[in-house]
Amino acid sequence: MGILEVKNVGKRFGGLQALGDVNLSVKENTVHAIIGPNGAGKSTLLNCLVGKLIPDTGSVMFDGQSVLGRKPFEINQMGISRVFQTPEIFGDLTVLENMMIPCFAKRDGAFSLNAISSVLGQKDVLETAEKMLEEMNMADKRHMHAAAMSRGDKRRLEIGMCLSQEPRLLLLDEPTAGMARADTNNTIDLLKEIKEQRDITIAIIEHDMHVVFSLADRITVLAQGTPLVEDEPQNIRGNPKVREAYLGESA
Repeated sequence: MGILEVKNVGKRFGGLQALGDVNLSVKENTVHAIIGPNGAGKSTLLNCLVGKLIPDTGSVMFDGQSVLGRKPFEINQMGISRVFQTPEIFGDLTVLENMMIPCFAKRDGAFSLNAISSVLGQKDVLETAEKMLEEMNMADKRHMHAAAMSRGDKRRLEIGMCLSQEPRLLLLDEPTAGMARADTNNTIDLLKEIKEQRDITIAIIEHDMHVVFSLADRITVLAQGTPLVEDEPQNIRGNPKVREAYLGESA
């Protein structure tokens, strides 16, 4: 039994079957990658995992509780954080100010941008944010405006913002998309450190196979909305079904 259990999930958009009878079990304290060609249903599945979409059929359970129909802040309170394809940070705020926002939300359970002046005045929130920036090796960038950072640093900041809420499950949607190779490698190193140092489960959707094989303990391959193969990384590389799904021809 995994910390995240997906049972018989199906989702249609009009005449398009985006997901069909998907079953997935993510074990606690592992990195589970979900891969597949474009249009395989990866993002649709991820949106079902965080309650953004409600599947037509099936269930999504996190630690024995359904995530379906819950609001985003409720998902966070359950212990699930998500990193989107495009970093979701406040570009007109400094790196430190960005980090203070989720630290405040974790303590008080809610946050409004209208209350940002009061957030920045909280000493305990400041201290928590400073500590997280040190953990993310970003303390030297604390006063930089977030919009001025590289994509890799923006991603590092966003991951730190998620971790400041102490999630049990971190969902990563193409975390290295649009990055230079150096930033990609830095992100891989960061996620390895997180895996080693924290009691956390990571589920990742990623096109870059270098990232997948560097991090994953287990891989699920989707094709046309259904799981094609689920196995350990060393058994995925040469699997003829996987090669056919990606290359469009039998190996």
